Amino acid sequence: MPFEIVTIPCLQDNYAFLLHSTESGETAVIDVPEAGPILAALSERGWQLSEIWITHHHWDHVDGVADLKDATGAKVIGAASDAHRLPPLNHAVKDGETYRFAGAGVQVLDVSGHTVGHIAYYVADAGAVFTADSLMALGCGRLFEGTPDQMWNSLSKLAALPPGTIVCSGHEYTANNAKFALTIESDNPALISRVGAIETARAAGQPTVPSTLANELATNPFLRAHLPNVKAALNMKDAADAEVFGEIRRRKDAF
Repeated sequence: MPFEIVTIPCLQDNYAFLLHSTESGETAVIDVPEAGPILAALSERGWQLSEIWITHHHWDHVDGVADLKDATGAKVIGAASDAHRLPPLNHAVKDGETYRFAGAGVQVLDVSGHTVGHIAYYVADAGAVFTADSLMALGCGRLFEGTPDQMWNSLSKLAALPPGTIVCSGHEYTANNAKFALTIESDNPALISRVGAIETARAAGQPTVPSTLANELATNPFLRAHLPNVKAALNMKDAADAEVFGEIRRRKDAF
């Protein structure tokens, strides 16, 4: 089932994403930091917006929802558990639920950690997962509301998806995340190669998002807390995976 994904820079370093069915013509947007760039991207392509999918309540992911809904009449979808602090929803979804979009299944995954009630949307037919501030390119979101155990559980869910999955995350933080990742695994050849690619892309003004899950599994320290070599590098050889993840997150917060 053919889908097209468009990455839309918003605000200073946010991303929204369009998911467009080339068969039905239906289009969804994932998160709305601001309406203007999304409306411009739709107009440029001649697409009509059908749905707005919200991942979490932070202002830089929802501030443009009202304006975009007013301009397009799109249906708004978000987490039932977070509905009290999201823009008004037309469809409230729950962890493990699968709903239909353009003939494809959209699986809702609770990925609490950055916030409690943060969700990701996995569309197998598009080969993509929309993770916002849970799993990010070479990183993960700060734990503003959740615990290390929660976030490790969330990242483990995402890590179990097919390795070829496209990871559409919410920010252009990759260059700084790469510098930090090198402090954990300075001799990881895949990471060293990726750092070079990131530097080239940013120098050309190109986004580093989306990435692939395979690339994240090979280079993202937050997905690699279970590995013996990572535990050894942190002098945490016998520690639980979530504890190691928590230490990596603590170091990143102070980086």
